Amino acid sequence: MEITLGHTPDADDAFMFYGFASGKVSSSNFTIKHVIEDIETLNRRALAHELDVTAVSAHAYAYLSDYVILRGGGSFGLNYGPVVIAKKGSGITADRLKNARVAIPGRMTSANLLLKLAVGDFKEVEVSFETIPDAVLSGKVDAGLVIHEAQITYDRTKFDGVLELGPWWDSQTGGLPVPLGINVASKRTMTANQLKEFSDLFVQSIEFGLENMDAAVDYAMQYARGQPRETIARFVRMYVNDITRDMGPSGRKAIEKMFLMAKEKGFVHSDVQVEVV
Repeated sequence: MEITLGHTPDADDAFMFYGFASGKVSSSNFTIKHVIEDIETLNRRALAHELDVTAVSAHAYAYLSDYVILRGGGSFGLNYGPVVIAKKGSGITADRLKNARVAIPGRMTSANLLLKLAVGDFKEVEVSFETIPDAVLSGKVDAGLVIHEAQITYDRTKFDGVLELGPWWDSQTGGLPVPLGINVASKRTMTANQLKEFSDLFVQSIEFGLENMDAAVDYAMQYARGQPRETIARFVRMYVNDITRDMGPSGRKAIEKMFLMAKEKGFVHSDVQVEVV
């Protein structure tokens, strides 16, 4: 069976798929066709049910039908996560984000939902994630919500860190991991047995990367966006962790908690049944 497999051009995703890409993890039952797009594009393609397996924002799962979450491959922060930045000396504080113009990397991103949970409504300005710092510096927006490696690499001489969503989430949930990215598989195109087999195979790919860290980071460097190897290795270690191997009860509870909070605040309008395989 040929499977369309969507993932982002980001180092942590590339690291997880290194086992597949290197050919060291495979199955005679699956032929994998890689589809590489930014996360918000993958969210939209999942809404249209265009991919058999794909990375999506955990937030996007609230709007999907006939997809099940794979137990492996999740990106969860452990008391860290997306960061809101503002121009140095602008006077923007967390309290002033409500109704501010904030650059976001996509409306269905988990970062966007987490910021709404933290501060309430704000004026969303949707731009590509890599241009968010420039949008802040140019004055196009009052603040920007940075994801991926920009969380740790934004220029502290030009920007103030206004709000770190990882510690905020940690304080609100009693230490649950921060749910950011997940991988989902289609119940329309794959049988229950195929879903289980591919889920197990994906865990093997992640474990292969962790067991061959240097080679997997070397592979991930093609998506480094100009960052040095030590930065990419640090970022990968942050977001490819024990919960990435298997989200387990804490990962599932974190996703359920995010949707419960979102429904209570009116950002998600129905109960979301979290199904993991």
